[in-house]
This record gives sequence, structure tokens and C-alpha cells, in this order.
Amino acid sequence: MLENNNVVYLTKEGYAELESRLKYLKSEGIMDVAHKLDVARSYGDISENSEYDAAREEEAQLHMEIMKIENQLRNAKIISKTRSDVVNVGSTVVVEDEYGEQDTYKITGSFEADPTKNLISNESPIGKALIGASKGDTVGVKTATSSFELKVISVK
Repeated sequence: MLENNNVVYLTKEGYAELESRLKYLKSEGIMDVAHKLDVARSYGDISENSEYDAAREEEAQLHMEIMKIENQLRNAKIISKTRSDVVNVGSTVVVEDEYGEQDTYKITGSFEADPTKNLISNESPIGKALIGASKGDTVGVKTATSSFELKVISVK
């Protein structure tokens, strides 16, 4: 999830989502795991107690997620558009492929990327190719298995 120089690019909404998740984990998440540990301990001998082992594993994963989110928030850079005519993180871009088909992508940081919703990371092949492009530019995209060109139709 960490990007260049440990910077995590987030929208305001993405930052708020991370803060909300962290708050949940530090309150309800910790209480839930503590309850599971108490219940597992009540079964007696913990040396052969699979419920206790599972609860301890869940506790470790919870603390790892908390640390990861805290690090992401500490290194977060909120995306703010400075120029609307140049593709950057936070831009919504309409592109046209060589067959005349159009797609719309929003360029995000890797945390918020979701290709199924056309939210693409600035670190993805298409995202990298589009960064810095303007309306009318044609960019070359190279993936592990193919190469193609996209024409920038509009930038918002």
C-alpha cells in the first residue's frame, strides 16, 4: 500500500474511511477479540485449545491492521487538484482506445484503487501512462502482456 517515499495518496473520503476503520478496530475490534480470548480461556487448558489459538491469531492480525492503518494515516497525502487540464492523482479521465471505445477512469492512490469501479492506481500501467497527460494527448501503455495506446478525450 505504501507508495513513493512512503507517501499514501488518499482522497478526503479515503482518509475519513481509514480513520473510521481505525476507530472501529481500536474500540469494537479490540473488545470483540478480548471477549473471544476470555471465552477460550474459560474452556480450561490453553495448550491444546484451538479456540484460544484462533483468538490469539485474530488478535495479532487486528494489531497488525491497526499499525498498518496508523502508518498509512501518518504518511497520507490528501489529493487536491491543482490543474484541471493535466492528469494527476484525483483526476477523472475519459480515454479512447484504438478501436474507438471510451472508458472513464479516476486516478487514485493504491489504497483506494478498485479496477472494477474504474478507480485505478497512479502506480498501475494505465495510471502511470496517464499522469501528466492533457486532453488530446495519446499515451502508450505497456503491461506485462501487451502494449496499447489511449487518447485522452477529457480531464476533470
